Amino acid sequence: MSLHFQQTAVYQYHAAFDALYSGENSLQNREEGALSLTSTLFLDVPLWKGASFTFNPELSGGKGLSQAKGLGGFTNGETFRIGNPEPVVYVARLLLEQNFELAHLRNLKLVIGKYGLSDYFDFNAYSHDPRAHFMNWSLMNQGSWDYAANTRGYTSGIYAAYTTPNWEARASFSAVPTSANGPDLDYQFDKANGINVELTKPFQMTSSWTGIFRVLGYRNQAAMGNYDLANMRFGMPDITSTRSPFRTKYGFGLNAELSYSDVLGVFARYGWSDGKNETWAFTEIDESISLGFHFWGKSWNRKQDFAGIAWVANGLSTSHQKYQELGGNGFMIGDGKLNYGLENILEAFYSFQVPHSPFTLSPDFQWVINPGYNIDRGPLTVWGLRVHTEL
Repeated sequence: MSLHFQQTAVYQYHAAFDALYSGENSLQNREEGALSLTSTLFLDVPLWKGASFTFNPELSGGKGLSQAKGLGGFTNGETFRIGNPEPVVYVARLLLEQNFELAHLRNLKLVIGKYGLSDYFDFNAYSHDPRAHFMNWSLMNQGSWDYAANTRGYTSGIYAAYTTPNWEARASFSAVPTSANGPDLDYQFDKANGINVELTKPFQMTSSWTGIFRVLGYRNQAAMGNYDLANMRFGMPDITSTRSPFRTKYGFGLNAELSYSDVLGVFARYGWSDGKNETWAFTEIDESISLGFHFWGKSWNRKQDFAGIAWVANGLSTSHQKYQELGGNGFMIGDGKLNYGLENILEAFYSFQVPHSPFTLSPDFQWVINPGYNIDRGPLTVWGLRVHTEL
């Protein structure tokens, strides 16, 4: 049996910034600060050969800037679109895992229960975990990957992975929320579900440069609203008024990472979704591209430290753009109208290991051009500090 614990606190602040107008879901353009906190207990219990049981309760409190509204790439991956700052305890993961060791160094893994799809898909060594790496939502995962999850990022279903020495394939079938970014999952799997498939291929360029390439595809089915239908309605469009069963949303992602002798890491992602029906689970991004660099502290004699810098550009589909231009609101963005432009984000952080302690301190900087895809607002500068410990 193994027992682990983590706690992460994030404080973020932005000064007042220019905005020609603001709407119901705009990021507040006045000075603002916000604090979030998560505490997680990880309990893993071995059962029989190759099997284990995982129980993962989590406490989450605090809030994000503007209640995590107003941006496609929100600035704090440790907070959710929940207005209530009171700490809440919930079960994040509750699952049974079975591993089968096969011939010729092959392995089959099966998982059933409650988990996060990002536990298994779209992994990147340098851009994946907001508790250690970049904190922006569109850098911790493919921004356009509308992965099946409730408001806090978890789902229930079944997952399988087949691993060989040269490649890996994984797939899942899981529950989507009953409403867009809602807290409850829909277990009518014949009507609503999320399907994810990913292929992973490691490769070696030279004796010093190694890499991994991943291709991800997904398809969600739920009672989604349709942007084109909403745009045809008289007056301000309302995506919720067009919801109908069996609508789908699909997309893909490309994910690459390169490593140079434990000194330098380079990563890039590209993601796309069809953007015809409403965003249902993650965040309002229909297309995203990112590029970043990771630096290990051994280069400056700080072996436990590391730093990163990355750029990401997020966009909306044509139908989604028009919906926002006409004054429509999603669950994340809505300025009342829109002068469209790509949402560009630059993030840089430094992770400092406090000597003789389990704590890391990470100052973080994010610069956002066209927040919420709106040329008439911003730019926005967000300063942050993350305190993380794990045992």
